[in-house]
Amino acid sequence: MIERVAYLWPEIALFAATCVVMVLGLSRSLALRRLCGPVCGIGLVIAGLVALRTPASPGILPQLMPYAKAMIAGVGVLLLLMLGGTVDREEEEQIAAGQRTFDATRTNRAEFYAFFMFSFTGLMLCASADGLIWLFLALELTSLPTYVMVTISSRSARAQEAGVKYFFLGALGAAIFLYGFTLIYGGTGMTRFTDISAVLAAEGMNSITLAGVMLALIGICFKIAAVPMHFYTADVYQGAAAPVSAMLAFVPKTAGFLAIILLTTMVSAAAGETGGGDGGWLPEPVRVLLWVIAAMTMTVGNVLAILQRSVKRLLAYSSIAHSGYMLVGIVAGPGDGSFTHNGLAAVLFYLLCYGVMNVGVFGVVACLERRGADGWEEVENLDDLRGLCKARPLLGWSMVICALSLLGMPPLLGFWSKLPLFTSAISAGEVALVIVLAVNAAIAAYYYLGLVKAPLLTDPDPDAAPMTETPVVWRRLATVLSASGVIALAIAADPFMRASETAGRTRDLMKPDHGAGEHAEAVPVAPDDR
Repeated sequence: MIERVAYLWPEIALFAATCVVMVLGLSRSLALRRLCGPVCGIGLVIAGLVALRTPASPGILPQLMPYAKAMIAGVGVLLLLMLGGTVDREEEEQIAAGQRTFDATRTNRAEFYAFFMFSFTGLMLCASADGLIWLFLALELTSLPTYVMVTISSRSARAQEAGVKYFFLGALGAAIFLYGFTLIYGGTGMTRFTDISAVLAAEGMNSITLAGVMLALIGICFKIAAVPMHFYTADVYQGAAAPVSAMLAFVPKTAGFLAIILLTTMVSAAAGETGGGDGGWLPEPVRVLLWVIAAMTMTVGNVLAILQRSVKRLLAYSSIAHSGYMLVGIVAGPGDGSFTHNGLAAVLFYLLCYGVMNVGVFGVVACLERRGADGWEEVENLDDLRGLCKARPLLGWSMVICALSLLGMPPLLGFWSKLPLFTSAISAGEVALVIVLAVNAAIAAYYYLGLVKAPLLTDPDPDAAPMTETPVVWRRLATVLSASGVIALAIAADPFMRASETAGRTRDLMKPDHGAGEHAEAVPVAPDDR
């Protein structure tokens, strides 16, 4: 077990930063309490840099860890910038005005930032998982902190309601995929992915293992907000503060897709070929299940998004639809390993792109507020965005750019992230699913263009209650960086595509003749420890 430490230095860096944050956040000194965010940022940057030097693992996806962890750290920095002012803002104002003395039991800064870091630690551990037990613990470490973050992100009763819904439905999802993991162990006698894969290759997939895989995938649908485990999404996104909603749209989704990639790669051994171009990389029942979930998730998410007037509910259903898009890449499989034919690489690249685009749209919502009965409240309705490009050009144009990118408008980043999903699915013979994807991309244009029309082509509502721009400069910085990243990454996407291509290659494809490089040649094969 000690050899695993070589792969865990990024998580160790995050844990060290978390320990420091938990102490700083309880300090009586305002200057020290304000260091919570910068310390988290330093921890994420160090973790990302260390991740780039992570060696190839002996697992089923040898080069997954460096790419996934560096991507997680990069998007994490953007999300961290958005979190400023989410908790203790009014408390700190009263302390500064002398109306109240500091009381550690009344503040949430230490817990809030610590839970943020714990969630990202769990997310990186998902990329490090080499077995069912590790993966379950990593998924729960990713999710449990977010239940508390949703609840304390706002003083409104709606946030508390959202936290309760999220917790109980999250427990249901965890129970389902844990039971699935139990059945996989019962059917194979193994918990490590490489050992399970070896058993499936030698003996095929029995009914117990198949039931376990199906239940595990359905349970993990909760993490990615996919049908049939999507019902909580709109209420939770609407109830939580916008920065936390942005985090929910990326962190659990990324954890879920990493888990799905690991599980599907593991069971692909039962289908015979790992990289066939005929759509047969998965056992047929698993492929059909994912096919149906992908089609339903895209359709349900986009159709329900059309009906929304609340920006956060619209973005919640949009998040559901994007999960459906990415499931297309899972169904397509690794193909021949090249980026345009590798659905797993397309999903990994899409997660990076979605994380960057997502921060921009939620950032605009987080930057606009008005005084309400419970203090400062976020704007929420689409009408609140009217005329934003004229009144507040920086925020208005950020919304326009990020919304068009989420739509997939060329030449923005969203177009280059959707394109490999199409090409990989076509190369895998999933033409019907590609048609469903194309139709849903067209449906999504309706509500994304609504997000563009409101700030760009309409005038402000003179009868609307006045709103102000948040004094938290870090949120505006995150929003602008996101919009800039949408353009910059579209121009310089090639190295990220190549990195995701390498990360998406399974062990059988990591050979010199596939261009994986010398480093992948030395990846050892884990022994069967039955």
